[in-house]
Amino acid sequence: MARAVSPKVLVVDDEENISFLVCSALKLEGIDVRTSATGNDAVAEAERFRPDAIILDVMLPDGDGFDVLRRLRGRGCDAPVLFLTARHTTADRVRGLTAGGDDYIVKPFALEELVARVQVALRRTGMGSRSSKIQVHDLVLDDDAHRVWRAELEVQLSATEYKLLRCLMSNAGRVVTRGQILDHVWQYDFDGESAIIESFISNLRKKIDAHDPKLIHTVRGVGYSVREPS
Repeated sequence: MARAVSPKVLVVDDEENISFLVCSALKLEGIDVRTSATGNDAVAEAERFRPDAIILDVMLPDGDGFDVLRRLRGRGCDAPVLFLTARHTTADRVRGLTAGGDDYIVKPFALEELVARVQVALRRTGMGSRSSKIQVHDLVLDDDAHRVWRAELEVQLSATEYKLLRCLMSNAGRVVTRGQILDHVWQYDFDGESAIIESFISNLRKKIDAHDPKLIHTVRGVGYSVREPS
């Protein structure tokens, strides 16, 4: 019988921004995501979380991903593993695949391609599913329709406002830093000041938080968060 649960993916990478971007993209696909920054933590988290797929960086602070994969397999974890690495030679690719990895993705990478490869791996395990809607209280974002509603009234957003809101909603309850927002919304190529974020947040508040309860919150000196009202 098919499991009526979201597919689970463990992301193992010690680069915080890469981990954040990958997790945000996967959450938008309705995937339950956990993260680890070291090999030791990844092995322990895999036992607790029982992921359906693992994205595994090759170069970790406490060893390499090939060794982590051997340890995972030795403990009975048979989830497909997608190596994520800056190593791009043919020898590195061959080593990753012959070590038991299911795919090998080289940095820098396109998020859309990474998500597509994860979905392929999940479909092989029977867990390839996608939910296009994200909801926080009475705020609903439908990524397939590219539309947003607050209290059942549609909200008209610009393309950038939509992308910013999607970034915040896919990390509901978490504080998203200004640096993470710039990376996710402007994709590394924006060289302005963080004041641009404040301007777009202000526009979002006028459209999203026109009435109580307020859902968009500022965490001074850190960033912003969308969360359920207390």
